[in-house]
Amino acid sequence: MDSSQSDLQAIRQLLAELTARVYRIERQLGLDAKAPAVVPAMAAAPAPPSATAPITSQQAAPPATVQPASAPPPRAPYPIVPPAPAARPTQPEPTLESRIGSHWLNRIGIAALLIGISYFLKFAFDNNWIGPTGLVTIGILAGIAMVLWSERFRLHGYKAFSYSLKAVGIGALYLSLWAAFHVYALIPSGVAFAMMLIVTAATAAIALSQDAQILAAFALAGGFSTPFLLSTGVNREIALFSYVGILDIATLVLVSFKPWRRLLVMSYAGTLLLYVGWYSEFYNRSQLSLTLAFATLFFAIFAVAPLVTLQPEGEMPLFASIPAVLAFVNAGVYFLQAYAMIQEVDKTYMAWFALALAAIYIFLSRQVQARSVSPGASQILYFLHLAVAIGFITVAIPIRLDAHWITIGWFIEAGVLLWVGNRIDSDFLNVLALGALILGVVRLLVIDNFQTTQLIFNMRMATYAVAVAVVGAVAWYASQRDDETAAGVAAVAALALNVLALIALTREVADYYTRQMETYRPAVGVQLWRRNTYLALHRIQIERDFTYSALWMAYGAMLMIIGFLRRSAFVRWQALVLIAATIAKVFIYDVSELDRGYRIVSFIVLGVLLLAISFVYQRDWLQLSAKRRAKPEPTVASP
Repeated sequence: MDSSQSDLQAIRQLLAELTARVYRIERQLGLDAKAPAVVPAMAAAPAPPSATAPITSQQAAPPATVQPASAPPPRAPYPIVPPAPAARPTQPEPTLESRIGSHWLNRIGIAALLIGISYFLKFAFDNNWIGPTGLVTIGILAGIAMVLWSERFRLHGYKAFSYSLKAVGIGALYLSLWAAFHVYALIPSGVAFAMMLIVTAATAAIALSQDAQILAAFALAGGFSTPFLLSTGVNREIALFSYVGILDIATLVLVSFKPWRRLLVMSYAGTLLLYVGWYSEFYNRSQLSLTLAFATLFFAIFAVAPLVTLQPEGEMPLFASIPAVLAFVNAGVYFLQAYAMIQEVDKTYMAWFALALAAIYIFLSRQVQARSVSPGASQILYFLHLAVAIGFITVAIPIRLDAHWITIGWFIEAGVLLWVGNRIDSDFLNVLALGALILGVVRLLVIDNFQTTQLIFNMRMATYAVAVAVVGAVAWYASQRDDETAAGVAAVAALALNVLALIALTREVADYYTRQMETYRPAVGVQLWRRNTYLALHRIQIERDFTYSALWMAYGAMLMIIGFLRRSAFVRWQALVLIAATIAKVFIYDVSELDRGYRIVSFIVLGVLLLAISFVYQRDWLQLSAKRRAKPEPTVASP
């Protein structure tokens, strides 16, 4: 009886120790474990009474409570291995070695295998092992077999290898059909074209059913290779471009259901390559209407493509910019295509064509805004379409207009963009307006050469007046805003306004005296020795130089008055700089070059102007000293 009780006691102690050990293991693994409160209770429970032995006081006494934490852990007969926590499976990031081994070597292997097959078939044909019909038949059957065999690997999870085998099989089919038509003349071009089209359609169907972008790329590459493989050197514009248009539309439909935007780049590159190849070989002016219609069809397909493509999740930034880059390249290439064909007919048509493109891209920008799915990408595409539209308007102006009318057109464009940008609160349009304005100013100052015959009321002053008005509008709109960037733009625009006005007036003075000198120039080469002619020319130069000084002093005085009236330190500083330049001219140049009378007048006028300005500052009408005194003094805290 004592032995049975001791055995039961040992079992309870072992159970308590095992429970404590499991508890410690769970705590070390960070699992949600509760303290084994039930184990001491089990160890402390009394032994059940025997049916034959009487219950004594010793048997009724409860045994000593076993403390699991203090008991030494016995060696378990079987190791207790806790279950591993369930973890979410993560796809390991492929290393460079893995990518080279699984992808690049795979693609190089495809190319090497196709080349090897081609050489073997040629070798067999050259040695009369196989006839042309047998050679083509073997190639077609081998291609089909390889495509079917690849499915076995795909079903076992080897997708990359399966796609590689499909690529080899598809390439074998294209090569066999090309050899049947172009090398051995076994089938006519129509049959070869239809069979290649079937191969392309079947590859595309497999790509869709298996959701494999790489197979769709193979189908597209095969489709655009078909015209090259079946080329006979005959001009078949309608058949060629109709086929290319079908391929492009199929690609557009495909990317509207699948996020395979890289196919657009392949399709556009193939289209452009075929178009340029045909154009350089066959185009002449009699085909203008038809060729321009096909070019417009291709342009429309790829202009709509950025609006309907799906963006894949987690796409790399490089590929995320594909729609924007495609939209920009498509617009530029189409414009150059049309320019090459239309410009030789009538440049007026080309100008209207550019304006029509601008209207189309304005419409597309609105569509991008309405179909916004990805805010970041849509915003970039919206601004790009808008920039392209403004670019076409800017280009249309020099195509249609000539000379200074180009400059005026750019200034008007800048003014319209500025007005629209501020109406709809678009900083992007304001930036485009500044771009058009800078183009106009640079052309006005560097390129335009005006031949004026009338003072003030001429095209040069009219052009400068438009420039000053637009620059003034920039300064005014910028001054209505509160940000620092706008304040800087307003300051630069105000400075540019005064510089342009002063340049315009100075050039009027120069032209006025140049026309006076022209009356003496026919006789200069013969009568230069005559004193009267020399004195007349010298007198005109002196009058011109004096007029320069008078003009600059007058303009400086006007700026100073405006600065005082508007209480603008920026305008007053402009006046002070201009007056300083006039002082330097009077004291350095006028003293030595002007006659006594003009010299006296220059100094008197300059002195009066400087005294008047000094008097205004001394009277402190603007209370500049009071503002300086009103600045708070730094306070020192009392101890």
